[in-house]
This record gives sequence, structure tokens and C-alpha cells, in this order.
Amino acid sequence: MSITVVIQQMVMIFILIGVGLLLYKKKMLSEMTSKQISGIIVNVTNPALLICSAFQDGPKVSVPELGMALGFYLLIYAILIAVSFLIPRILRVPGMYHYSYQMLTIFGNVGFIGIPLASAVLGAESLIFVSIYNLIFNILIYTFGISLLQKAEAKQLTTQSVDSDTAVTSPLWKKLINAGTISAAATIVFYLCDFRVPSIIPSTLNYMGQATTLLSMLVLGASVAQMTLKDIFSHPKLYWFTLMRQILVPIGCIMLLRPFIQNTLVLNTMALMLAVPAGNMPLMLSKQLHVETDTISQGIILTTILSLVTIPIVSLCL
Repeated sequence: MSITVVIQQMVMIFILIGVGLLLYKKKMLSEMTSKQISGIIVNVTNPALLICSAFQDGPKVSVPELGMALGFYLLIYAILIAVSFLIPRILRVPGMYHYSYQMLTIFGNVGFIGIPLASAVLGAESLIFVSIYNLIFNILIYTFGISLLQKAEAKQLTTQSVDSDTAVTSPLWKKLINAGTISAAATIVFYLCDFRVPSIIPSTLNYMGQATTLLSMLVLGASVAQMTLKDIFSHPKLYWFTLMRQILVPIGCIMLLRPFIQNTLVLNTMALMLAVPAGNMPLMLSKQLHVETDTISQGIILTTILSLVTIPIVSLCL
């Protein structure tokens, strides 16, 4: 992985975030528009980018290699879950807010930032491994993630709204059937089956997918614009959290697993997915369940801003 390419991509990402911030300040991008764009990214452009990668020409990764990647990525999430219980205690976070740091630790932005970043830095061939990572993410956040938030809700004695009841009591299979899970699973199936489709289909998917980076960064820029500098930068525990989660944990996992992972692309994809900042899904689910969201919001913005530095640092270890 070229550190120069990584730095160039991160600088580009932050320029686009700046554009989103400016558009929001100039009232050319509203909160409602931002939510609508988020829906387009989650349900259209990100799935298109993933599925398009299944139709790329060139040598295919073997089934044993995909199985090996699945095994290692499951191990990574097991490590993240274990670490998520340690970090709040190391930082002496009050018990009622442990869930915020746990959600920030486990669930990185492997969709909004991870997919376009991997495509740009590692190439479209990496997206089959990103699909596996995203599939695990989606299953885990609607099982373990929901469980964490339910416990936090009980501690905070918050009255559930109708929407919250629906989010909690709806059958598990309904929560697992979403654009992220379906597109990740479809990508793996299409890839393994090596389907031949008319060229207009991958071309159309490619055009749709190319919009992902711009749109997702505009949304992040709008989010940054809605927070004051004090909200973002005045929380020492979040700086220590970023150091541990965005630098020490990825580098530790790389050092631990490098002797066992022969496929460089599997290792590089794993490193990038570990290095991305905290994801947006924990915030969305927290709002649904009416638990405190300030820490999660601040963590998402701060880790995103600092990823301009943390992702290149992690890349140096590859």
C-alpha cells in the first residue's frame, strides 16, 4: 500500500468534507437534504459500488481465500468486542456511558468511508473483501450493537417511543434485511458464480458507485458544520480513545496477524477497515432508542477529522 496514495486520498476526502461544510454554511445543503443524500448513499451508491466490483475482469480470488478472509475478519471483530470492554475502563469513563465508547470501538465507518477509500487506495479488486467485512458489520450491529443500546436505555430509564419499540421488537430477520447486508451478500454471490452480464449493467453500476465518495463527504461536511469547535475538540478522553482505537488497535492487529495472512490484499483491506473512523450507524440506532448521543456524535466527528493523520500512520506499518 503506497503511503503517498493514502495521504492523497485522505487530503482529497477532507477537501470534499470542506466543500460540504461550506455548502451547509451557505445554506445550499440543509439537514433534510443531508438525510436524503444519506439514504441515497446507503441504499443506492454504496450497494452499486460493491456489486460492480463483482463484475470486474481479471483473476478471481479462490473460495478458500475468501473463507480465510472471512475467518480473519471474524477474529478482528472478536478482538474489537474484547477491546471495547477495556477502553472505557482504561479511560475511566462513567459506567452509564460505556456503551458509547463500545459502539465507537466496534463499528467503524466501513461503508461511507471504507468502501470508497478501499476502492481508491487498493483498487476494485479489494471490494470483495470489503463486502465480507461489511456483511459481518451489518449482522453484528443489529445483534450485539442493539443489545448494548438496549442495556444503556434501561440504565438511563428512557421512555421508548413508537419508533424505538419498532426498532427493538421487530423480528431479527427484518433488521438484518437491509441494503448493506443484501448488497454485500449479493456481491459475494455474483463474484463466486462469475456471472456474465451485458456490459451496460456494470457500466451503469460504476457510474452510480462513483458518486459515493463525493456524496458521503458532503454529508460528513454538513455534520461537522453543525457542531462548534468546543463540541469537537474539548474532550480529552476522546483524544486518548482515538489514539488507542485508530492507531494502537489497528497496528496491534496488523502485527499479530501478519505472520498468518499470506494474501497481501486481505491484510491491507483489513488494515484500512480497522483504521477508518467511527461509523454513523451507532448514532442512528442510539437516536432510535433514545439513549444519550452526544459522546457518540463527538466521537464520530473527532475520529473522522483525525483520520487524516491516523490512517496514513497505520498505512506506514504495512
